[in-house]
Amino acid sequence: MKIELKDKNVTVVGLARSGIGAANLLTELGADVTVTDIKKEDELKDFIPKLGPSVKLVLGTHHEDIFLSSDMLVISPGVPLTITAISKAKAKGIPIIGELELAYQIATYGSDNPPIPPIIPPHPPLEKGGRGDLIKGCIGGVLAVTGTNGKSTTTALLDFMMKRGGFETILGGNIGNALTEEILKIVKSQKSEVRPPTCPPLLRGGFEGGCSLNSGLNSSLDFIVAEVSSFQLESIKDFRPKVASILNITPDHLDRYHSIKEYSDAKARIFENQKEDDFLVINWDDPETMKVKSEKLKVKSEKPKIFYFSRRKEVKGIYFKNGMVYCNLPPMTGTVLIPPHPPFVKGGMGGLLAGKSGTVPSVPLIRADEIKIKGVHNMENAMAASAMALLADCPIKAVIDSLREFSGLEHRLEFVRELNGVRYFNDSKGTNVGAVIKSLEGFKGPIILIAGGRDKAGDFSLLRHLVRERVKAIVLVGEASEKIKGALGDLAETVMAKDLREAVNISCSMAVKDDVVLLSPACASFDMFANFEDRGRQFKKIVMEME
Repeated sequence: MKIELKDKNVTVVGLARSGIGAANLLTELGADVTVTDIKKEDELKDFIPKLGPSVKLVLGTHHEDIFLSSDMLVISPGVPLTITAISKAKAKGIPIIGELELAYQIATYGSDNPPIPPIIPPHPPLEKGGRGDLIKGCIGGVLAVTGTNGKSTTTALLDFMMKRGGFETILGGNIGNALTEEILKIVKSQKSEVRPPTCPPLLRGGFEGGCSLNSGLNSSLDFIVAEVSSFQLESIKDFRPKVASILNITPDHLDRYHSIKEYSDAKARIFENQKEDDFLVINWDDPETMKVKSEKLKVKSEKPKIFYFSRRKEVKGIYFKNGMVYCNLPPMTGTVLIPPHPPFVKGGMGGLLAGKSGTVPSVPLIRADEIKIKGVHNMENAMAASAMALLADCPIKAVIDSLREFSGLEHRLEFVRELNGVRYFNDSKGTNVGAVIKSLEGFKGPIILIAGGRDKAGDFSLLRHLVRERVKAIVLVGEASEKIKGALGDLAETVMAKDLREAVNISCSMAVKDDVVLLSPACASFDMFANFEDRGRQFKKIVMEME
């Protein structure tokens, strides 16, 4: 049902990026908005100017009376739902949703007052080409990615594929702009009736498309491509991705969650509202992900169609074998077969899915060495994005071209430079132990590992086997240094540094030709830096200044 916000008293809890997007969207839709944050004004000076002039601010504390007098609460991802004021509001029956859910409801249902049509209109099934003759309603909706590691790269690659295939998408969530910020651009364009200039049609599995939605002017949208975190999933209500993926689940954010099960349960909410005509893409190789899938789907009445990606097994979906990535996505109806035609002529998987006997063969998608982003973890990211794109009817040629062209994201195992035969890599986004495991697996060694920062209750002993095999020295910085040294210090030469510059200088002095210096902290950045981006950029600056 459409959401009605005009003259409603809505409190946004938590400022930052998500809070700004939510507050400004709510204001545009006619709500009376208050933003509350326990941080003080000087700590939020970069965010406050971005709020609309009518938004009221209550900073430095949370006043329960504001929560309890609200018609609705919108919670930013960094705010735990367990704080007292939120618990009391919930007990009173006040609706509580997150910024992600707000964006989804406006995009899906629109608004009656003020009148805003749905941003993602329902699409009829495709009549020809692609997967439209097999999967009813496969066009339109949300493509959502979660997992402990690889979310941003997979989401960005998926969006790259969809745009390359001619679809109109917006990218957001836990990556780039808040989704409410992107939705706000479209809402404003609808109210002003501004339309983009005409541009040539694009082939996209049977439909003709126009300009990219990134301009924020076009209200005709095929997909929202979203990276979603466990924090965001805690506060969903109706959020229902058309295609969802869980990349992996390893211990993380245990400073917020009491157990890995609690964390896994939050991740599993990504498919909580999915139905039989939706799709779920799962990492076959990840035990915790497979466990969560089995436990949650066992008690779910309406189950999405499930596909897998794997580096180790031939699965129904996308898999790696003998240097090649294969695709094995069967027709969804189980009865309708695609008339044979040459591959890559029409959109989606047309002509590749069914043989003469009606069987579903595995077909080569791409050689692994052709994929531009390198590393074991990026192989998994590439397979997940490919499966999701193909299930969303992206032309297979667009998927393959994207795998060859997409160069990855900053701070994710990013090559910085080579100096005197030593290669330097920035993996500042490696903020947990699982991420560092994936990064270390991408190198044969010898590695000088720069790690440390603010501990997130990580189990650093899980790194022991890889440190023993591949790491020649560890340089530690930040609050968790002593804990990491206690877990790993007996396996490799371990040195403590007072700051990042000293850590880089020490690493440089220890490195010889063919070594790798890898910043992969296994910790959060907030003890010494504004965020992981700040840490990564400072690392790159220091490395580039070396002679």
